[in-house]
Amino acid sequence: MPLNSIPWCHLKLILLSALLLFCCSLDLCSAITDYEDDVFTVSSFSYPQTTLRPYDLRYIRVDIIPWFSAVFISLDSDVDLDVSRVERVPKSSLPLLCFRDGSPPLPDALNISLKDSAVTGINGLEVEQCFPMEKNITMKLTNEQISPGALYIGLFNGIGDTRTQSKMIIRGSAYSFSANISVEACSNSMMRGELCNSTIYPLSCTAFDVYNSMKATVKKPMMENAMTCKSNLETFCAQEGVPEFYSLDITNMAEELTIMAPNVTFNTTASNNISSANDVSLMCFARHGAIPSETLHDYSGDLNKAPLIIRYPLIGRLYISILPINVKKKFGGTQDENLKVCYSMESRVLQCPLGKAGSNCTMDSYTLQNGCLPTVLRRGATPFESYFLPVAIGEGASSANFPLEPLLNKSSNVGETGDIWTYFTLDIPHGAAGRNIHIRLSADVKISYEVYARFGGLPSLDSWDYYYASRTRKSDQSVFFMLYDSSDDKIDFYIIYAREGTWGIGLRHLYTGSDSLKAQTVMSISLEGCPKQCSSHGDCKYSFDASGLTSYSFCSCDRNHGGFDCSIEIVSHKGHILQSIFLIGSNAAAILPAYWSLRQKAFAEWVLFTSSGIASALYHACDVGTWCALNFNVLQFMDFWLSFMAVVSTFVYLATIDEVYKRAIHTAVAILTALLAATKATRSSNVVLVIVIGALGLLIAWLIEISKKYRSISFSFGLSLSFLQSLQTIKQWFCNLVKTLLRRFRWGFLLVGFITLAMAGLSWTLETSANYWFWHSFWHVTIYTSSFFFLCSKANIVDAEDSSSPSSGNYALTHQDSFPRGN
Repeated sequence: MPLNSIPWCHLKLILLSALLLFCCSLDLCSAITDYEDDVFTVSSFSYPQTTLRPYDLRYIRVDIIPWFSAVFISLDSDVDLDVSRVERVPKSSLPLLCFRDGSPPLPDALNISLKDSAVTGINGLEVEQCFPMEKNITMKLTNEQISPGALYIGLFNGIGDTRTQSKMIIRGSAYSFSANISVEACSNSMMRGELCNSTIYPLSCTAFDVYNSMKATVKKPMMENAMTCKSNLETFCAQEGVPEFYSLDITNMAEELTIMAPNVTFNTTASNNISSANDVSLMCFARHGAIPSETLHDYSGDLNKAPLIIRYPLIGRLYISILPINVKKKFGGTQDENLKVCYSMESRVLQCPLGKAGSNCTMDSYTLQNGCLPTVLRRGATPFESYFLPVAIGEGASSANFPLEPLLNKSSNVGETGDIWTYFTLDIPHGAAGRNIHIRLSADVKISYEVYARFGGLPSLDSWDYYYASRTRKSDQSVFFMLYDSSDDKIDFYIIYAREGTWGIGLRHLYTGSDSLKAQTVMSISLEGCPKQCSSHGDCKYSFDASGLTSYSFCSCDRNHGGFDCSIEIVSHKGHILQSIFLIGSNAAAILPAYWSLRQKAFAEWVLFTSSGIASALYHACDVGTWCALNFNVLQFMDFWLSFMAVVSTFVYLATIDEVYKRAIHTAVAILTALLAATKATRSSNVVLVIVIGALGLLIAWLIEISKKYRSISFSFGLSLSFLQSLQTIKQWFCNLVKTLLRRFRWGFLLVGFITLAMAGLSWTLETSANYWFWHSFWHVTIYTSSFFFLCSKANIVDAEDSSSPSSGNYALTHQDSFPRGN
């Protein structure tokens, strides 16, 4: 179409749209370019496709630097799960994706409420969070959602107490997954936020003498480590609703952190001469490790009314946000957009001198030596496992226990009853987040201490992660806090999968009387693998996460116990006896086919069925933990191999062929079934393969039999002079074959054999880890019974053809002339 045929208005519209699209594309490209310039990829990790069988798990560790901007996680799997109906799926078969900050997640014993989708996001990882696994998951976790450090991702295929239980058989759905994880950081270390567009002002600390201002309440020798922290900028001015962000690094155990905002003023004077900013709310939000907000923070307060005081702040980076509120209202309702509130930013960190801690630095504090020092008693050759001893008594120590009273005497004379503390600090080394802190106290009288533990800081009555005060006052029992055999004179508990870094242990002394001072109390703190050595009901094993940076321990329990520490009895003693009787005694059904084989003088089949029943009984006796005659793997191989051979020999027995051919078929079958039994013998597909091999052996035997008996039929086809005669010959041959088959079997026995075989197949499909003992016992009975009926179905006949005249049916009478011939 020529250009002049287009209306001018339409042409202007087309040009305007093109210009608009061009401008938008330029802005978009510019925005993308700006964002790419603000961030860079710190690390990228690809996890190859991996298959998780039922009850399997995998851990992935992601190291996040302090100035990161976001973590991108992409997971692809073949999970076909309706997330909206996840509550209907048994947890024992539920695929899960879990996150935990600092140590591997363990969702087995948590009362978790599964969210609809992992894509909905994570808001803080103070507690473990789990989501149903989906086919495709893409997540972006910003520095406003998670903290720097070690982020652990756990993928589970079924959870619960039975996950660690050793199972005779594992049935269920497996799934495969692959993962791509990358960490991006802001190019400018002073920028934060999802788009690296929020400026973070660091507060630098210098020594500060606060004795003159606090000498009425604090002794001067205790305040020699006081620090004041300020920004390089003297004054900050912010509009209403626009926050300013700051960061403060706490490098050691601190007693108190005070955040202040002095010199609050407006940047201009109101028309009614009211220039005071005392009524303005200067809200302060503080959060450890992540950017705070109004809805997500650890501490908050109005700095214009009082300083924000944080007792025993955690080690690490603290982010602070200051947000002016009600600025225009307090300024007389002005609409001036340039109105700002100005203030100075200041904080003070009070640290006690070495060996002191607590209120006014009046309590004693002891450093426990870690595994790298020579005074630590090693628990064994396993990495990271060791005892911890105070530096003061560590040299030359011959025991992992250390007495408490010599360490407490100095503190016990100070303070009021219930306010006396003694602190211990210890470091969990890098890579040991899969180990457990074991704390024990024992005394000759009632223990007069409460135990508090906290990661990254000193514990108190208000701030702790785990504690034990008495049998009625303690942390909630969970998979991360396990209490054992505690009484009035004994305390024994584990902190499971303790986070890497500094831990503070606090002992609160309850009584100061003379009786408590005479008590003899010993304490031990150790870093161990499996709690209570799997309660003597399993084996402790070790593995690594996908990165190979973290070693974690786990229990592999016996048949009757489960749980993370194998302390939960899943099968009772009576139940164990019942299961043993069923699984072992059901093999007595092998007597039926063995008896019939011996009666028919089929000695090869008799040996197979007898050996198969005995091998299966011995294998299951070892499997349930009753008695192991040989190595478990040897017994398992013999059970499966002889069972496979018995099934195939049943098929071959139904054919009537010479022994030389039977020996050849049995030899070939023995090789094939041995390969099946040696390579993944418990596969469900092996049952189908064995039946196919047996049917193939029977078919080959029949072909051999037919080829010998009717070998002349091919010649009769070729020598026939008439096509009708050839058809008649084929029809006669087919009728003879059918008659032979009808006479060959007792069809009633054959029908019952197929019914019992179908029942055996049904029991195999109904087997689960929970009901295995019943349905597998039923399998023993039905499979041996079906073999018995199949053996009985073979009739002992003599073919009519064998007793008849020679196969040539053409007879001619010889005519002889009885009369003499004349010459």
